[in-house]
Amino acid sequence: MKKTRYIISFVMLSLGMILYSCQEDDQEFGDVVAPTNLTLEATVLNTSAEFPDGDGSGLVSFVASADNAISYQYFYGDGTSELVNSGEVEYGFKTTGTHEYIVTVVANGTGGASTSTSIAVTVFSAFEDAETQNFLTGGTSKTWYVAYALSGHLGVGPSTTSTPDYYEAAPFEKESEGCFYDDEITFTEEGNSITVVQDNMGATFFNASYLSVAGGSGSEDQCLTFDTSGSKTVGLSSAGSIVPEDETTGTQMIIADNGFMSYYIGASTYEILEITEDYMHVRAIMGSDNTLAWYLKFTTDPEGGAGSTSTDLVTEFPGDSATEAAWSQEFDGSSLDTNIWNFETGNGTNGWGNNELQYYTDQNTEVSNGTLKINAIAESISGYNYSSARITTQDKYTFQYGRIEVRAKLPSTGGTWPAIWMLGENISTDGWPKCGEIDIMEHVGNNLGEVLGTLHFEGNSAGNAISEGTTVEDVATEFHNYTMEWTQDHIVFAVDNVVFHEFTDMAGTPFVDHEFFLILNIAMGGTLGGTIDSNFTQDTMEIDYIRVYQ
Repeated sequence: MKKTRYIISFVMLSLGMILYSCQEDDQEFGDVVAPTNLTLEATVLNTSAEFPDGDGSGLVSFVASADNAISYQYFYGDGTSELVNSGEVEYGFKTTGTHEYIVTVVANGTGGASTSTSIAVTVFSAFEDAETQNFLTGGTSKTWYVAYALSGHLGVGPSTTSTPDYYEAAPFEKESEGCFYDDEITFTEEGNSITVVQDNMGATFFNASYLSVAGGSGSEDQCLTFDTSGSKTVGLSSAGSIVPEDETTGTQMIIADNGFMSYYIGASTYEILEITEDYMHVRAIMGSDNTLAWYLKFTTDPEGGAGSTSTDLVTEFPGDSATEAAWSQEFDGSSLDTNIWNFETGNGTNGWGNNELQYYTDQNTEVSNGTLKINAIAESISGYNYSSARITTQDKYTFQYGRIEVRAKLPSTGGTWPAIWMLGENISTDGWPKCGEIDIMEHVGNNLGEVLGTLHFEGNSAGNAISEGTTVEDVATEFHNYTMEWTQDHIVFAVDNVVFHEFTDMAGTPFVDHEFFLILNIAMGGTLGGTIDSNFTQDTMEIDYIRVYQ
């Protein structure tokens, strides 16, 4: 929606220096310098001649500026407040109807000094998001926990996108920090009021830029003793988000009195990207120039999301970092390591036994920017209309028993058939299906978002294979962790640490007899891939890493 400007004059209040304790950095020492030349401008967004006080979104843009200010605290006149690094912020008023609010901004200087001014704002709001509010509080009270068993429970990316493109934490990655996963955050609804209490068990996980808030120092994130006790008011309002409508609820929450959610980044405003009965995904903007967005996932499961799975992933294997993996491929170089990988070329026999329509080459892979790309391309080559790649670790790397995690983003075009899978090392002597096949992940573009985990062996192969599927949102636009855990007692398949298939009838199968090697490929068409989109030109499977834990 187009944002038009409606400038409101402001009334200056006292410019005298006041002491203000709830500022971003504890400036206990150093010169006492109060900000000067404080100005505040308010712009009601989405106005028109018909709706001079706004279109009902309740959105107002504020711009505060002062010399010598290190942060700004906004008090919106409706019981909510927030601390921001820069003076620029958008806020959505939610009380239905046209109302005037006195908004106060406090510019914080060094040594605890501050200067304030206020402005009168008249704005129309028709905001309502009963569904989000009900999911958040359960209608009465609900406790949330960091979803540490899920990939991306902590992440960061540019504020201009809707995804944590710079970093996503692997499941359990921050467990060694000692405090991040302990928080219990309880939202309570009474009438039209929402409050929150955060029990951090005495310590909070701080971003390195904010260690001084709790008396810490250094260049690494740390757990520090910090008091989060007390009930704080929560306001829900329109987010005014740049995120596409189908990737956000459009609602943000602002936690008063510098409240935050588990990870301290100096922000109190969280856009709710997604929320259900037991899952919540939020993001908050950080930095004086508002260039970074931090992402957090929460769950109502005290086990961080693992308890909601059909069966827990086994815990014998050390976990979830490249340094602890028994074997890994991080793809940090500029080319595929041919000491590890083989290129299989051609079309095999009868399209590798599946009527596939591609011709595999040694030219359809690329390693760049920390990922491996396998490209399927519509082109005439060796009598076929499509090229692609199929790479294996046969005779170079095999293993038996362990957990393998592959973080990948999949192609989406109809007719693509990407796979992450394994074959028994004895295939050359015993053939298929006697050697056994483990399909960690199969996906076809004609069934976008449906991911399969499958086992093939004698008596249970091809159309009689042991297979289960699950639905994965954003399968082609976001990275997900595809996991297979393998012991002598069972094989478990999971996506983002959520189990969707478990096989326990291991006796007499090839999965207890020998080691297996890895295969990555994109097939085109064939018995599973189906009809190829007539507009297909190129699509890609992108692999961030492969890690094996034993």
